[in-house]
Amino acid sequence: MNPSDEEKSRLSRRRFLSGGIMAAAAAGLSAHGAPPIVGAANRDETVSRDVIEPFYGGHQAGILTPAQHNSYFAAFDVFAEKREDVVQMLKGWTAAAARMTRGQAVEAFENDVTAYTADSGEATGLPPARLTITFGFGPGLFVKDGQDRYGLAAKRPAALIDLPRFTGDQLVEARTGGDLSVQACADDPQVAFHTIRQLARLTYGTANLRWVQSGFLPNSDGKQTPRNLMGFKDGTNNPSTGDAKLMNEFIWAGNEGPDWMRGGSYLVARRIRIAVEHWDRMTLAFQEQTVGRHKDSGAPLGKKREFDKADYDATDASGNPIIPENSHIRLGAAVNNDGAQILRRPYSYNDGANVTAERWPPWRDEMEFDAGLFFVCYQRDPRTAFVKIFEKMAKFDMMNQFVTHTGGGLFACPGGIRQGEFIGQRLFDKA
Repeated sequence: MNPSDEEKSRLSRRRFLSGGIMAAAAAGLSAHGAPPIVGAANRDETVSRDVIEPFYGGHQAGILTPAQHNSYFAAFDVFAEKREDVVQMLKGWTAAAARMTRGQAVEAFENDVTAYTADSGEATGLPPARLTITFGFGPGLFVKDGQDRYGLAAKRPAALIDLPRFTGDQLVEARTGGDLSVQACADDPQVAFHTIRQLARLTYGTANLRWVQSGFLPNSDGKQTPRNLMGFKDGTNNPSTGDAKLMNEFIWAGNEGPDWMRGGSYLVARRIRIAVEHWDRMTLAFQEQTVGRHKDSGAPLGKKREFDKADYDATDASGNPIIPENSHIRLGAAVNNDGAQILRRPYSYNDGANVTAERWPPWRDEMEFDAGLFFVCYQRDPRTAFVKIFEKMAKFDMMNQFVTHTGGGLFACPGGIRQGEFIGQRLFDKA
């Protein structure tokens, strides 16, 4: 039986997407004729949307990079039967990512109107916008349903655990887990979305999208700690990304794991819905007691400036702790968790509102926003960092009455990509 025109069209598209991009990768991932690369700006610098963040290097971009204004995160399920198919997809992703971070299309456009284009074109003419693309590998890539599908089980890091179920979790399966993760961050939301859209096209026949989450940060001058949707500054106590010794101690994986993870980091993502309609009815005093900080300045309770050291021993005239025992910052502080630290890189999200009233206009009590925090953090080992910290917070944090964890995952983000490599090459190289 001869294939129909429709079948021929699908075959042509598949050959173009999987062949054209893979050919570009095979031709040499370093031969791009790239414009000069400008390093990541400090928080107190005015950042141009024309800045190009380095794609190649000792660590993946998007971890220590000063946070961009927009994020688009995607998790994928891999269904390819052969290891080689996964490798080909990752080669295609690498070639495409290297071009997109420079503000280029996945492939140069052609004027043949009968051909399929490798790039959908919605970012044409837009600057790079400090785009970074960070890749991660989930537990299912190594072992899934008890099967070592791609011969990678022996290379699974001990730190890449299946996250425990925490008190209060209401995780939705369709928004949880994944075999691969990709986070695109940029100062233009269309650039971030375009990136994931193009990489998703290149998974044809190999993987499917499992879940996605967009996010945003305030479009501030870069000199202030961003505020979350609760109105509080978020990330004040982050370890200094400019302290290499601190990053090596708490963020970058070292010799304790497999070679392919050295210089990488473990990403924990959590989609946290905030009951903002409930939170907004709380007094300012109650909100500040819940967080443990002053809302306006960001200072710890009892202090005046945001970066003043919190005094967890201070008490009021009645002998009560000034910073409550079950406040958010006390439970998450390194000094109260045996020194454990994580690098927070969260984004707010707004996915609309749920209106349940049968009449219009609805009563206030019958509407709720689907909005909150897409929490992203990096660490050297989640067992001694996120899990250790959050097990306590999940049980005792006052904030739990306003937040619900509905999805997320844990992914191993390998070390940086060298010129001529593809992402994960050291994982897939046979011993």
